[in-house]
Amino acid sequence: MISRLPSGDCYSRRESLQRLGAGVGLLGLASVLAQDGCLADSPSSDQDAQRRLGADGISTISGPLAPRAPHFAPRAKYVIHLFMNGGPSQVDTFDPKPALEKYNGQRPPGAELKTERRTGGLLMSPFAFRRYGESGIEVSDLFPQIGSCIDDICVIRSMHTNIPNHEPSLLMMNSGETQPTRPAMGSW
Repeated sequence: MISRLPSGDCYSRRESLQRLGAGVGLLGLASVLAQDGCLADSPSSDQDAQRRLGADGISTISGPLAPRAPHFAPRAKYVIHLFMNGGPSQVDTFDPKPALEKYNGQRPPGAELKTERRTGGLLMSPFAFRRYGESGIEVSDLFPQIGSCIDDICVIRSMHTNIPNHEPSLLMMNSGETQPTRPAMGSW
């Protein structure tokens, strides 16, 4: 379970990423609400301003929790969040693990994973990795075209969970909880 309070005075990078993953779906919700006229923005015309007024000329949106105009104009127009349940493994795409070559076929040293069933040994990636772009991000030979534009892509390699089973960990990443009772990305 994720603590609802940040550690210290601000969120750690890991806590921020956990909350970001759980909140990307809200960006789509904001877009839908904006199209329906339910979000505050600066009125582009008198007609837009009138639309927010009731018959008596009083704003229909009020109160301390009413939406407000943003403090600054957004720079990003779109966010594309790729969630590939059943997609290729991170160790075969963008996250090389050199230690897997050393321990290929062996049980993890000193690790007693608590899973639903007995698992086999570690498996190294069959694909080679090369560094691309000015950033030098390593990309698998599966994606040489992506390697040509890797400097324009954000690759996050610091995601972590204490849940070794796929389905509960997917729920944790998308909703912040391990039980399927919380709203998740895509639920809007």
